[in-house]
Amino acid sequence: MIPVWIGVNALMVLSMPNTLEGLYGTPAARADLVAQAETNSSLRALVGPVFGDSIGALTAWRVGVYAAALAAVMSLTIVVRHTRDEEESGRQELVASGMVGRRASLTAALLAAAVANAVLALLVAAGLAGHGVPGAVAFGLGLAGVGMVFATVAAIVAQLTESARLARGLTAAVLGAAFVLRAAGDSATDDGSSALTWLSPLGWPENLRAFAGERWWVLALPVAAVLVQGAVAYGLAGRRDVGMSFLPTRPGPASGRLATAGALAWRLQRGGVLGWSIGFFLAGVVYGSLTEGAADLVGDNANAREIIERMGGQAGITDAFLSAMIGMLGLVAALYVVASVLRLHGEETSGRAEPVLAGAVGRLRWAAGHLVIAFGGAALIMLIAGAGFAVGHGREVGPILGACLVQLPAVWVIGGVAVLLLGALPRAAVAAWAVAGAVLLIGWVGPALDVPRAVLDVSPFGHLPKMPGADMRWTPVLVLTGVAGALVATGLAALRRRDVTA
Repeated sequence: MIPVWIGVNALMVLSMPNTLEGLYGTPAARADLVAQAETNSSLRALVGPVFGDSIGALTAWRVGVYAAALAAVMSLTIVVRHTRDEEESGRQELVASGMVGRRASLTAALLAAAVANAVLALLVAAGLAGHGVPGAVAFGLGLAGVGMVFATVAAIVAQLTESARLARGLTAAVLGAAFVLRAAGDSATDDGSSALTWLSPLGWPENLRAFAGERWWVLALPVAAVLVQGAVAYGLAGRRDVGMSFLPTRPGPASGRLATAGALAWRLQRGGVLGWSIGFFLAGVVYGSLTEGAADLVGDNANAREIIERMGGQAGITDAFLSAMIGMLGLVAALYVVASVLRLHGEETSGRAEPVLAGAVGRLRWAAGHLVIAFGGAALIMLIAGAGFAVGHGREVGPILGACLVQLPAVWVIGGVAVLLLGALPRAAVAAWAVAGAVLLIGWVGPALDVPRAVLDVSPFGHLPKMPGADMRWTPVLVLTGVAGALVATGLAALRRRDVTA
């Protein structure tokens, strides 16, 4: 999965200069964009402050925060996968029985994360070098620095918890807190000088000011954080046994609320549902607050208006922008449904599913509990996102909730693909992430690059009506719902017939 993470992130960054050159090809157009961005506190909270009107500086401004966040997610995933996941599966105990040091797995995980971030930095720097070598190098190093900061955060959390899922969740919560700190700081000032911005690792790359008079000394912050956090992780790793943690999992009740397979699935996944719900509500509030200013930000730029209309439909610019933002959250909801469906795969490979299935619980009943949370949870978080949009935008709730619910058939199709892979090809189940990532990339980058309609139609989201603003079209919604149902049914039939894997 490392090449997928690197490729998606690098492509997102490297596609932006051409997009910006097409949208703002003259110095006057870029200066006008900078002037509008500097006075929009909501936009600064979303993407950070802008420090220059060159293509390189605008690229760093437009995608810097999100590229750094993706590097952080990649890094925490790598570290947890090769530390706590290995211990949960029992493979680490087998490896550790040989002539392997106590901290070898942690070293290997951090080295893997370092290599991944170094490759990402190299690709980004090489791709942006034409816009200024110092700025390109600074931007690449800034992304890699954030990635390694969260790699070492994950290394610490992996020593504290017994569950890989909890380790990922807690590290992701730290990342979410860092994003909130940076957003609060950037909304208060237009130059990244807020103390809140400096407290957030996501604020360090913007204060590095790539392509706008680089401040190289800022790189000392991620270097220092990595060294200190790495030392703490190594110290903790040497003081515990394999499989153990400093914060052991509290044993839960064996009856009552956990008496059914569905209740157990809810107990296992309720934290994830809560976290996604909070994130979607906050995203809805932020995007909703930006909607009224969309027309001013686009101004008379026909190319920018065309991109938003390709993403959100041919309605007025406000409805088109709102539709585009709801569509983006629908793409992200596909990641939730894949993660929730693949929890079944994690329960199976860790050996925890076998004791459950050894009782009076059939495979379909066991799977149904998790799938209800996966598919029903997707509906819940989209409804909560709609409530956030209504709060941020201040318009009628009904049309916004309807637009959010229209995204569900496409989200469910991606979930159905995950169920099919889980049932028919369990060892390839993680490929569902690649499917979700490809769909996200098509939806995010495709309209900006004006890719052919045939490419956009590969994604199920490309067939949905662009609401609000457009008329409701039931045919694609019903067809996609039927496709999702067929994929789930086929996957469950295959799950029922195959052996339980370990």
